[in-house]
Amino acid sequence: MTFSAAVAGASGYAGGEILRLLLAHGGFEVGAVTAASNAGTALGEHQPHLVELADRMLQPTTPEVLAGHDVVFLALPHGASAPIASALPADVVVIDCGADHRLTDPGAWAEFYGGPHAGSWPYGLPELLLAGGTRQREALRGARRIAVPGCYPTACSLALAPGFAAGLLAPDVVVVAASGTSGAGKSPKTTLLGAEVMGSMSPYAVGGVHRHTPEMEQNLSLAAGSPVRVSFTPTLAPMPRGILATATAPLRAGVNPGEVREAWTSAYADEPFVHVLPEGRWPRTGDTLGANLALVQVTVDERTGRVIAVTAIDNLTKGTAGGALQSANLALGLPETQGLPRTGLAP
Repeated sequence: MTFSAAVAGASGYAGGEILRLLLAHGGFEVGAVTAASNAGTALGEHQPHLVELADRMLQPTTPEVLAGHDVVFLALPHGASAPIASALPADVVVIDCGADHRLTDPGAWAEFYGGPHAGSWPYGLPELLLAGGTRQREALRGARRIAVPGCYPTACSLALAPGFAAGLLAPDVVVVAASGTSGAGKSPKTTLLGAEVMGSMSPYAVGGVHRHTPEMEQNLSLAAGSPVRVSFTPTLAPMPRGILATATAPLRAGVNPGEVREAWTSAYADEPFVHVLPEGRWPRTGDTLGANLALVQVTVDERTGRVIAVTAIDNLTKGTAGGALQSANLALGLPETQGLPRTGLAP
């Protein structure tokens, strides 16, 4: 069976990555492709690598254009998805790659995004461990509405969730993560010019103000079964795509450091898209490019009593579009791994 799929925000980085994966999936036929200011132009002007779709004309992003498809992927800025989604039929599977439906706490939405809270949808991170031994995967089977995680929360939640689910970690998390420039989208910004980025790294949204912070806290709290606090500092790295996240948390009193690695390896032993690397080998963003893959390593700093977990992902694949298709597969009853590459590009 082939499902029809529309992609809103098709001229952006996330929309283009969704289309790339759809073309290789085998279970989807690409229908409408839409945009805002780029409506009326050919997709090939914005996504020249999508040769098969280059002549498609970008249509306006309206419910009328998107309705009639089996699946609608919304790759839109925050605040733009909710009005569109609310006007789509209930039987359409809607996969929101924006932030509108990720947070369950209206107060957190108001603090970090502002404006009215659109409500929460099932969260599209299948591998997320939950307190009690279950995973988020079960909430996605047959779902008609799914909120795709942010790219940073995907990496950081996968980094530490096993430790919280196993009761090994105290709820005081510090995360420093580097992202490629595509994480900021396609809009021209002086800080993203090649002359500004090449050969330089820089922090941004310092001091607990990054909008992905409450999402990380939400996820790790679900894994722990109690509140977890996160101090998050993002940095911009001179690369187009990829995230390298280093997340740390204290070991609980009485925990044997020898328990740590076993918790991670057993948690992800059967996960097709999350790999705990052999001891001594550390994740690199270059090994994940183009793959729906998270590479994880964990160790214990016994001098300070903290666990250090490092995760690498491609922010556009596992961090956005790959997670969206993985969730769509589950929603539609397809094999979860269908059409999703597990092999990165090298060099």
